[in-house]
This record gives sequence, C-alpha cells and structure tokens, in this order.
Amino acid sequence: MELKDKRALVVGLARTGTAAARFLAGRGARVTLSEVRPESVVAAEAAALRELGVGVECGGHDDSSFLAADLIVLSPGVPLDLPALARARKKGIEIISELELAWRFLRGTVVAVTGSNGKTTTTALLGKIFAEAGRHVQVGGNIGTPLITLVDTAREDTVNVVEVSSFQLEAITSFRPRIAALLNLTPDHLDRHASMRDYVAAKACLFGYQHGDDFAIFNADDRYAAALAPEVRAQRFWFSRQRRLDVGTYLENDWVLYADAARRDRVLERGDIPLKGHHNLENVLAAVCAARLLAVPCGKIRAAVQAFEGVEHRLEFVTEVNGVQYYNDSKATNVDAARKAIHAFPGNLIVILGGKDKGGDFRLLREPLRERARHVLLIGAAREKLAAQLADGFPVERVETLVEAVARAAALAQPGDVVLLAPACASFDQFENFEHRGHVFKEEVRRLAARRAS
Repeated sequence: MELKDKRALVVGLARTGTAAARFLAGRGARVTLSEVRPESVVAAEAAALRELGVGVECGGHDDSSFLAADLIVLSPGVPLDLPALARARKKGIEIISELELAWRFLRGTVVAVTGSNGKTTTTALLGKIFAEAGRHVQVGGNIGTPLITLVDTAREDTVNVVEVSSFQLEAITSFRPRIAALLNLTPDHLDRHASMRDYVAAKACLFGYQHGDDFAIFNADDRYAAALAPEVRAQRFWFSRQRRLDVGTYLENDWVLYADAARRDRVLERGDIPLKGHHNLENVLAAVCAARLLAVPCGKIRAAVQAFEGVEHRLEFVTEVNGVQYYNDSKATNVDAARKAIHAFPGNLIVILGGKDKGGDFRLLREPLRERARHVLLIGAAREKLAAQLADGFPVERVETLVEAVARAAALAQPGDVVLLAPACASFDQFENFEHRGHVFKEEVRRLAARRAS
C-alpha cells in the first residue's frame, strides 16, 4: 500500500488515532486528524502531532476534510454511522480501521483473539506462552498497544498476538489472521450496535478473510459462537470445559487435553491453572489450542500457564484487610463478565456494581447475587436501573461514588468476606476508562489497609 503523498484522514485523537497518524505521517502521507472533543481537552496530543506536520481539527468533524481524503482511518471509538462517513462512503473514499491499516504492513504470523469477555487475559497468556517457547512475540491491539505501533518491530518469524474488538472489526477489508479465536458472545456494546444480531455480525468479520489453510477456534459451549462456525472457510477447532472433542482442547478428569487428527495430548492439569473462575479455565483452553496449532510444546505451555498471574483489573487480588479480601474486576464492563466474576467465589460477597449502562439486562445477575452476595452496593449513572432490576432477595444500597462504596463495603464486611468490584457497566460516567476506575478502587483499598494497620 503506497502512502506517500496520499491524503489521509484519521478520525479520533486517542491512543490508537495518535499512533495511526504518526505512522501515516512517517510514511509520507499528508495527514489530517479530526477530533470531536475541544482543543482544550487534547492540547498536548494535538501539539505533538502538529510538530510532525499533521493537521489537527478539534471540536467537531468537518465534512470537507472527510470528502477531500483519499483514505480514512478510524479509531475504535468512532461509530461507522457518522454522517460525514456516510457522505465519504458515497463518494467512494476508502474507510478502514487502524487494525486493517496495520495488517497491510505487518510481517509475521497473526493470532487474533476476540469475544465479549476474556480477550485480554487470553491474549496476554498467549504472549507468555510464545515467549516461554522462545518465539519472537509481540502483543497488541485492543489490549492497549495499538497494532500499528508494532509494524516496525515485526519480523517474518514474529508471532503477533492481537486482541481485537467488534469496533475494530467493523471496518476491515482484508485482515486475515493465521489463527482466529472467538471466546464467547454475550450481549455487549448494545449502546453502539443496534442489536445483538449486529454485534454478532461484527465479531464474525474476524473470520471473513481467512483461507482454507488458516485456523478458526470456537467455544463449543457458547451457542452464539458455535453458530458461526459452519460459515467459515478456515479449519475449525474447538474448546470446551463440558465435553470431549475430536479436535481442539477440552477438560477431562481434571486434565486439559489437546486433540487433532494425528494425536491426543495431555497438556496440563487443572491444578496448574492459578486463575479463579470457570471463565478463566475457558480462556486457558482457548490459548492452549492456539499454541498447539503453532507447535508449542506441551511443557512450555504448562510452564507459562503455571507462572501466569493474570492481567490487571481482571479478577485481580488487591489485598486482605482484617480477614476481608478485596478483588478488582473493573474490566467486568458488561453483565456476563460481572456474572462470571461473581460465580468465581463460593459466597460471602459484597459486590460493587454500576457505571454507565451499555444496554445490558441486569436481571441476569439476580440469581448469582442471591446465591453468593451478602450485600450489593450500586454506584454511577446506572444505579437506579440496577436497583429496579436487582431488588429481589438481597440487600441493595445506593451510594454516589466508588470511594464511598469502598468505605461502605469495609464497614459492612466481616472476616471471611470478599469485596468484589465487578461493575457490569462501562466506566465513562465517572472515570476516563476501566483502568482509571480500577486504579481508584485499588488506591482506596490500600488507603484502607494503611489506616487499619496504623
């Protein structure tokens, strides 16, 4: 793809958009960046890009910039139904995601992971497994490092492990991973996607450009994921924690086994997995399948899994204070993720829920909360909807902020309890992102621990 002197418009001045603009400018494109937020909010980022010769337009999208472009590159947070994009599309201007742009220049093998939940954990674990096996591995994408920033360090023998979201997949036109894994599909981002059907269709784009010699991995226990399998051209592999499989990875007699047409291997024991929850077992099964498809020895996989401590903000143990354990699962930004976090504990829970509603059905949390929670604390913009849908058989209490919720949880907790932040909502009502929310939670817990220790 020739970029020199091409008029490129990047939409969205966040981490991904900034990286894409730098990449395009570095290859001689004439780059403009369009950002809806006012200049005062993004002044430092805008100034840095202008020093590279990038034109930065803030405070809204100018149709003329869209219509003058030869190529438009979208940040993940930019919806495809922007009126300016519709007019550009009608004019025949190419519109792609940063993921697609990176793919066109990336060397090496791509292993792509998507799903409603577990993407980051599975992606990070695969990075550890390939590193343990001595491969030249890079980890990026939706996990926090834009894939475009890894192009220059990729080699022909690189394994690029990429977390991909539905937002990124909506605007691909040739992205073809050697291995594509779909972990699960549950209602999520319905504030962006018009329906569950549209959401599933966006995820299915992951397999759209694969060939018959590529590999597609599906969760055999997930009905939405399994329903997509017959449509793909790639060789189909599966993972399941509930049943034996002919090809893929599954759990049998507390062993994780891998099977293909030639062999059936015991890879590791369930006791080798340090992460809590059935969902993390599924993440491990998916990672093992992808690793074996690229010929990683079982011993290397076992060693990497045993040493893997998880990912920050994903069912992350913070500390214990006076016999009460505190867990940060700020990444539980939808109902299914929160439900899985709750199911990871046998009981005695004080659960903090709330944030910006993404269109989820909070009633699905009633049963696990009734079984496992002693008390539920509700925060943020969604707390009234949560209260209306959850008030059924367990104490529910509204508080204003996460800081107040931590203090209230500490007052309620008894030795042997677990305080769990699993919001089931996005963070953007009170925080910059889920990482910010998780850091605030951990800071408050550590302040609490320091006060109790003094």
